[in-house]
Amino acid sequence: MSMFGWLRNWNPFSSNKDLMNIVVQLTVADSYKRLAIDACVNLIADAFARCEFKTMEENKSVKKINYYLMNIAPNQNENAVEFWKKVIYKLYYDNEVLVIPQNEMWYVADSFDKEEYAFKENTYSGVTIGDLSLTKTFKESQVFYFKLNNENVMNVINTLYSDYGSLISSARDIYKRSNAKRLVLKGDFFRPQNDKRQEQINEMLTAQFKPWLEANNAGAIFQLQDGYVLEDLSGNGKSGANKNDSRDVRNLVDDIFDFVSSALHVPRGLVKGDVVNVKELVNYLLMFGLLPLIDLISAEVNKKWYKPEDYLNGNYIKIDATNIKVTDLSEQAAGLDKLFAIGAISINDIIERIGGERINEEWADKRYVTKNYADASAPEGGEKN
Repeated sequence: MSMFGWLRNWNPFSSNKDLMNIVVQLTVADSYKRLAIDACVNLIADAFARCEFKTMEENKSVKKINYYLMNIAPNQNENAVEFWKKVIYKLYYDNEVLVIPQNEMWYVADSFDKEEYAFKENTYSGVTIGDLSLTKTFKESQVFYFKLNNENVMNVINTLYSDYGSLISSARDIYKRSNAKRLVLKGDFFRPQNDKRQEQINEMLTAQFKPWLEANNAGAIFQLQDGYVLEDLSGNGKSGANKNDSRDVRNLVDDIFDFVSSALHVPRGLVKGDVVNVKELVNYLLMFGLLPLIDLISAEVNKKWYKPEDYLNGNYIKIDATNIKVTDLSEQAAGLDKLFAIGAISINDIIERIGGERINEEWADKRYVTKNYADASAPEGGEKN
């Protein structure tokens, strides 16, 4: 039996129309929460997709197959942007994500079962990737498992929204009722009261009122017979209540965005698209929303990919987030000049930072220090040392 068939047999409504109205209302009420979550998660995913995975060998960046795997194409069906966005979305919605390395490629598991142990490796079984079900049981050391929080933040958001969703629905219904047309037709309606007669009257009134009340009509005429009085009880009409605007609904929706933004550490201004204090907002996103995520993913990859002695010898994966900010070249000039003057970066580092191609020359990788600096422990000034 289908879901709608089961619901139709269970609930007291007699028609498919009643059932579909309930489902649509629930979907609309839930859409505000989904919009807020998607806006925040999409912002984090887009920012993370701009990061560069660097393969470090003896503390020097090299470009080998691992670089291509993590920055260009993790598998034959997805590019790196699609792959990492999928990882981030599942991480926030499910609070965990499992990545399976297979044939020198990476795949995101759509579902899996985890068995935890205290003094031996955890195991993962029942893994599905798309329509494919894997029979193999994977050990902890054979997979990349990312877990966002000890407690799924979505459970907190869903619990909060269970109350706020009903408030939004009520505010929306009040807005529609207060702005609906409500007319009273007074006159001599003494007539036989039976179903057939009443149905004929309703059809007549509906046919007469419909073109007059439709919002899309530029003009309409209603024929009011002698002995009848038409009184408007709608909002702002004679004897009517004041109309409500949509701000009550909007304010409640804004509250949902505020709660979700706080839970996911995303600045509210970035979600709204504000252009005021963008630098400060981006810095907040980097500090509290993105850098903890980068630490989580880089720690898991390095743990599974490198042995302790390899990592300590300068072989590791580094996630570079410097490309997230869009900075004008003139704004970078002073800082790059200072870093170059103290030997912190090379000419190739500067070229790469501004989006150019590295120079394949030895001198371009050298570090330089201006003569304004000297050894702090030197007993005499820089002129003699």
